[in-house]
Amino acid sequence: MTLPQILQFLQKLEKNNNKIWMDEHRNDFLDAKTSFEEFVDELLVEMKTIDKNLDTLTAKDCTFRINRDVRFSKNKNPYKNNMSAYFNQNGKKGIGAGYYFHLEPKKCFVACGIWMPANDELKKIRQEIDYNLDELNSLMKKTEFKKQFENGLAQSDKLVRPPKGYEEDNEAIEFLKLKSFIVQKSINDEALLPKDIKKNIIAIMKAGKPLVEFINRGLI
Repeated sequence: MTLPQILQFLQKLEKNNNKIWMDEHRNDFLDAKTSFEEFVDELLVEMKTIDKNLDTLTAKDCTFRINRDVRFSKNKNPYKNNMSAYFNQNGKKGIGAGYYFHLEPKKCFVACGIWMPANDELKKIRQEIDYNLDELNSLMKKTEFKKQFENGLAQSDKLVRPPKGYEEDNEAIEFLKLKSFIVQKSINDEALLPKDIKKNIIAIMKAGKPLVEFINRGLI
């Protein structure tokens, strides 16, 4: 299956999100799953030349299951409407920043950074930003970074007041208030068709590498 064909399967799943339908279309799901993992492996081949910390990873280390954990959710649909992969040096459940690819009808995107780190990691990241604000500003001003992530760090997960230990007049305060440190670029479904889509995804991840390295350095 191509990426557009996987999207077609996911569109059908979104309209028929139940075990009976999935059981009836198990072979279609397995085809989509296998094709997505093959694409992730292709991305990994390229990413390993850019980030040596990913050298030991395979697609199975990076891809998430399609089954949802519904125990604490009002949404009881058993399956996700997406397929996704997280490229982190310690695998998809590893601590630290990495690269994420999300495949979902009309909601495809690539992201780099770290989402909602635990409190201990969050403190270390904030300290790294406080000590090295000029470096963070500098990497975000790089031409390729600005081209791929024109909106900069996502502002959705953010404190209203300064975090404990920091004052409002701190030069880095708008960064320090963040609870996630993510840059993201959306990809139109139509853009998944060209043969160079892999090249485009790699370019986005490569542009986000300095941010990933900056965050991970603070977690050492």
